[in-house]
Amino acid sequence: MQIKLKNIADQTIVITGATSGVGLATARLAAARRANVVLIARDADALARVATDLDPSGRKVLTVTADVADFNALQAAASKAVQQFGAIDTWVNNAGVSIFGRNEEVSLEDHRRLFETNYWGVVNGCLAALPHLKVNGGALINLGSELSDVAVPLQGAYSASKHAIKGFTDSLRVELAEQQAPVSLTLIKPAAMDTQFARNAKNYMEVEPKLPAPVYSPTIAAEAILVAAQCVRRDIYVGAASKLVSSANKCTPELVDIYLRKCMFAQQRSDRPRTDEGDALHAPKPNGAVQERGGESAVIPISPYTWASSRAPMATKLALIGVAYALVRGGGRRK
Repeated sequence: MQIKLKNIADQTIVITGATSGVGLATARLAAARRANVVLIARDADALARVATDLDPSGRKVLTVTADVADFNALQAAASKAVQQFGAIDTWVNNAGVSIFGRNEEVSLEDHRRLFETNYWGVVNGCLAALPHLKVNGGALINLGSELSDVAVPLQGAYSASKHAIKGFTDSLRVELAEQQAPVSLTLIKPAAMDTQFARNAKNYMEVEPKLPAPVYSPTIAAEAILVAAQCVRRDIYVGAASKLVSSANKCTPELVDIYLRKCMFAQQRSDRPRTDEGDALHAPKPNGAVQERGGESAVIPISPYTWASSRAPMATKLALIGVAYALVRGGGRRK
């Protein structure tokens, strides 16, 4: 069955984790392009502030206070979206949180809670959205990571959850195709994003965590998500670094392991002592601000690779193959 996706201005888009980071950037971009937006998060006050900012009239924004770990709550959110706007056209499973610390140090309670949010939040969102998306067709978009393909030290639970999301997404995509369901399913794989990611994470280290460079603007991920909402895409790597890390790990995993061992511990540790401002693992962060950016000092504002690969994926692949072939031939001639 051919999958037909609407223009953003004609869509109702549901976004989990919508009050910060990539979720907030996506909500702002979708609202600016005149979509109906359904915002899901745990903090009711933060949701109200975002909704007022996006549409003071309240006609094109619906907020639902829910924890993505609660399947019944997401089912109810889907029903409210349909009741308010008539249908769901795109559902974005964005909510996520991390833990910084060695695997042996992290409590089993924290390991499990992270999976409740990151993995089961995606499963719950998919299962809540699919009955509605199958009726008229639409897009289901899951937020993975460059760590869907590579596991890093000090974020073992997060890496595992993103690997699990990739496995679930790839399996579900094949099942939907076999059913000839009119639903596009995309996995978004961002590199490090300038969001509240590190500040919201549970931290077991004696210093504050930091993101390893390069760090990209969350608007790049938001743009990729809205591309997937309108065009059938299997995967979109956000930031060339994400594609590079994934490809390197597939080709030379042993060398990547050596790099991670030598570099990734230091690159995730800041020189600032750990603070006690709290985290967002088990509950919304106390007095959490509605904030899209994390305030990193050096942020890459655009990604030509993501722009090209998300809009013309086959042409981009052929261009990369052509560049590689030219380099090989050039090297052979010099020899």
